[in-house]
Amino acid sequence: MQRRSLLLVLAASPAKAQAPLTVFAAASLADGMRALAPLWQARGNPPFRVSLAASSALARQVEQGAPADILASADEEWMDWLAARSLIAPATRRSALGNALVLVGGTAPVSLGPGLDWGALLGPGGRLAVADPAHVPAGRYAQAALTALGAWPTLAPRLARAENVRAALLLVERGEVRFGIVYRTDVAAAPSLRIAATFPPESHRPITYPFALTSRGAANPQAASLLAFLTGPEAMPVWQGLGFTTPAP
Repeated sequence: MQRRSLLLVLAASPAKAQAPLTVFAAASLADGMRALAPLWQARGNPPFRVSLAASSALARQVEQGAPADILASADEEWMDWLAARSLIAPATRRSALGNALVLVGGTAPVSLGPGLDWGALLGPGGRLAVADPAHVPAGRYAQAALTALGAWPTLAPRLARAENVRAALLLVERGEVRFGIVYRTDVAAAPSLRIAATFPPESHRPITYPFALTSRGAANPQAASLLAFLTGPEAMPVWQGLGFTTPAP
């Protein structure tokens, strides 16, 4: 299946002669980007565009020459992948945000542990929604967490694999599956859902979001200003208000 990104044009003013900056951002960053756009423009800056998709899809688009100025990934590995290909400006890279992995769905809390009956939890023939572990950071974290809990062999054949974490959330929201594994911050986008459990931090690698200028963006001073804004002190309260954390140094 071809992966497609969602393009958000975060603009509140007429188009200007200069092409707007383009930010490639992991799907889980959508709400923060929307909230920060008007603050950026209130400074007198031109609007920027955001292309949202799984970090894997965005990284490959950058490799193929897509006109991104900034990349905000949901894990370090895909940023490493681009760095190895000299497609980002390494000195601009910063891991600005953190997150937690949660089980979403159901009507009651779930106790994650070796005694959990996943078959009863999901129901006969039921599946567990996750971003595709073969490509997407949220899915990789989910696979690691389920492996640490000893549940991966049981659940691997019962996954409803989605193209990104927001698509996994939507499967739960639509009632197509009972439960899904997403980031804690994603649940705010689905008020009808609840967090059933939070996976132990030690069950997976720390969830961090590296931001960096691409090779294209490194030549644009305004791109550097936008990166500093998105990861700086003015933006942090917005990210934290959405549930993101600041990773430990």
